Amino acid sequence: MYSKTPTGKASKGSVQIIESNNRLQLRFRYGGKRHYLSLGLPDTPTNRKVAESKARQIELDIFYNNFDESLAKYKPHSALTTVTPTYTPPEPEVSLRQIWERYCEVKKPGLAPGTWRNGYMVNTAHLERCPHSSLDEAQKIFDWATANLKPDPAKRFIQALGACCKWAVKSKLIPLNPFDGMTAEIKIKKASTEDNEIDPFTKEEREAIIEAFSKSRYYSSYADLVRFLFYTGCRPSEAIALQWKHISSKHIVFEQSVVQSEHGLVLKKGLKTQTNRKFPVNAQLLNFLDSIKPTDVKADDWIFPSPKQGFIDFHNFRNRAWKTIMDELGIRYRKPYQTRHTFITQCLESGVSTPQVAKWVGNTPQVIMEHYAGTLSQVQVPEV
Repeated sequence: MYSKTPTGKASKGSVQIIESNNRLQLRFRYGGKRHYLSLGLPDTPTNRKVAESKARQIELDIFYNNFDESLAKYKPHSALTTVTPTYTPPEPEVSLRQIWERYCEVKKPGLAPGTWRNGYMVNTAHLERCPHSSLDEAQKIFDWATANLKPDPAKRFIQALGACCKWAVKSKLIPLNPFDGMTAEIKIKKASTEDNEIDPFTKEEREAIIEAFSKSRYYSSYADLVRFLFYTGCRPSEAIALQWKHISSKHIVFEQSVVQSEHGLVLKKGLKTQTNRKFPVNAQLLNFLDSIKPTDVKADDWIFPSPKQGFIDFHNFRNRAWKTIMDELGIRYRKPYQTRHTFITQCLESGVSTPQVAKWVGNTPQVIMEHYAGTLSQVQVPEV
């Protein structure tokens, strides 16, 4: 922060150490003006240490609005009486919360809304709850996190604090990272996700679910979406983002998804594991799409809009519509994401090769082989 740059200029907000007539000076900007502070010290390695300490003190005081405009606070007492200083003034103590706040300010502009909300804001809340805030209390903070948080959020919290302090060390705000190596001490059992919780529906269950939605007094508006999910094995976020411009008689182009942000549901370019993919349309799927296509459709219209013509809130759909239909049918509850696993399983059982299925659904063959059985060859999408 306070070393010379190749151009001789200091970066914005930094204090630069310069030498003039073999005497050390500090140069910096504050209040829109350039300031010079002569330390009265010759340019020696020992005095450079003093200058670095003073530069760091000025930067911290400016950041925390404690700057002494008279500059008296930053003049080393030793410079008034001796040539070689024997005393380095103590640096102001910075709390972990102050460093975390500054770290968040630096990181926020480059973060996605969901990352900021679900990561940084959550960890900020943990830090505010924690009764310890001194960098010297890193072990106590670790102990508090492991005692009061579940293993996964505790590990993310300590990992975030470690990243914060690593940045602070690099920025010369603190001398060392007290959280270094602590993350590895928190052991987490491998968590299951929707992608590997494979519990597909039978063909009979699938047909019963589709029919129940079609006949439902309250949830029939979701019947087309449910059928499409079973017919294509796409992710729900991909189906909700489909527009009619993505459909042809030969292919469906998946290239965007609907995700949750701090401002609600938003459209995001790209997919979970790829930029886009093409899914071949067979006769069964083509007949279905033709049957639901409005006569006056526009290219940008959503294929599966909500009852209010916006994005379907899939979380709400799962907790209300899907759960209700499962209860009414007496089918053992599985999440609607199992429509994807049902499609993949039925394709494999029909003899479609693993690489082909992987290409259709946007997975790697390795993922398919790890979680599913069946590797026989077939190149057409079966009518499932």
